[in-house]
Amino acid sequence: MTRSDTDHLHLRSDPRATSTLVNGHFPRRRGLVIALAALGGFLLTVVWSAHFVDSVIGDNVANTLLGHDAKGTPITGIAAGIAFAFATGIAGSFTACNIAAFGAVAPLLGSTGSRWSRLKASLRPLGWLSVGMIGVSALYGALVGVFGTRMPQFATAQAAAGSLNGRSIQSLVVFGVIGLVMTYLGLASLGVVKDPFRKISQRRPNAPMVFMGVLIGGFLIGRPFALFRQMFRDAAESGNPLYGAAAFTLQSVGNIVIMALLFLALAHFTGGRLQRWLTEKPTRATVITAVALIVAGVFTFLYWDVRLLARREIIPWYPTAPWA
Repeated sequence: MTRSDTDHLHLRSDPRATSTLVNGHFPRRRGLVIALAALGGFLLTVVWSAHFVDSVIGDNVANTLLGHDAKGTPITGIAAGIAFAFATGIAGSFTACNIAAFGAVAPLLGSTGSRWSRLKASLRPLGWLSVGMIGVSALYGALVGVFGTRMPQFATAQAAAGSLNGRSIQSLVVFGVIGLVMTYLGLASLGVVKDPFRKISQRRPNAPMVFMGVLIGGFLIGRPFALFRQMFRDAAESGNPLYGAAAFTLQSVGNIVIMALLFLALAHFTGGRLQRWLTEKPTRATVITAVALIVAGVFTFLYWDVRLLARREIIPWYPTAPWA
């Protein structure tokens, strides 16, 4: 290798880049990015209507895909349960966790070559995302098939005012942890805190994408979506861990289908313009990743930990829009 080749390789590498989430190019006004992203996450908790997202959108999508009333029709048999799991996964696609995960993946869009090369390059991060997601979903589904009737999510009793039931506590803990983790990752992408993947990425560069998939899979552990609870109870009552694993896996796969298709459409039909726009100024990729993670992280924590306590009248007040 000549001296010029060595210099070229040195210029291409950035010692500040520690993982696929931290490219080493940080915007000047990191404090402003953090403040605006956090404000966006908070405002989203104020206007977010669970009834609209779960009932108006989720129920109608599920009813259309299944061809019958999803809530009112019992799940009869494994085949019906599998179809129900996939359809309700699609119905619950637009969640903060999904948006954050794909926001983090967006800067990894394929090269500026042919459409086929861009598509193949874009499938790689989606594949690694799926590894983490399917692993957690299948494991949790198998556990539900064995222990589900004794788990908090199986219960249907509503919590009295001023108290939390088992389902609420599980959601509060799970989403609280996920929200804090996403917020930390967003700060890490800006170089404000240490990158938790800086060591493992040297040997396993796809570890951050696998972990983002773990977060998506973990969403099922605290999910309060009524149609999901219906699937949960069916898997729990079946006592079949294989059915539970398959149903929960398809629920997660359905959950990312729309976002994955949008992601691939960006990679396939923009002619490489988006990738060129990102590479012209690498701080743009940093901002996209950080904003997606911080907005979703702040939203998830405030909505499921603080606003939930206000709705249960455990804390006195949390601001909400009239329609929320």
